[in-house]
Amino acid sequence: MLEGWDAIQRDLDRLENWAHVNLMKFNGAKCNILHLGQGNPMNKYKLGREWIKTIPGEKDLGISVNKKPNMIQQCALPAQKANPVLGCITRTVTSRSREGTLPLCSTLRPHLQCCLRL
Repeated sequence: MLEGWDAIQRDLDRLENWAHVNLMKFNGAKCNILHLGQGNPMNKYKLGREWIKTIPGEKDLGISVNKKPNMIQQCALPAQKANPVLGCITRTVTSRSREGTLPLCSTLRPHLQCCLRL
C-alpha cells in the first residue's frame, strides 16, 4: 500500500536526519531490502541520497530468509556443521554409556535446534 511505503520512507528519512544531527553516517552499501509476501509491490527506498539495493535473500543468525523459504534447506547447513562434531565424538569416546555421551552430544543442540519443528 502507498501508506506503508510512505511510512517506511519517512522512518528512513528520520533515521538519516538523526544520524546527521549526531554526526554519524550510515553505510548505504551495507543496507539491503528484502521483499517478502505475495503481491508485494517491491517498492524502492532511499537512505539519504542513495537508493537501497534489493536482494533475493539474507542470512542472519544462521537462518536463511528469502522469498521462498525451504525448511529442508534450513536444516541442511546446521546438520553439515554438526556432523563433523558428532564424528569426532564417535571416534574419540570409547564409552557408549548415556552418562558419557549425553553431555558431549548436547553441544550439538544449538546447531540442530532450528530443525526440531519439521
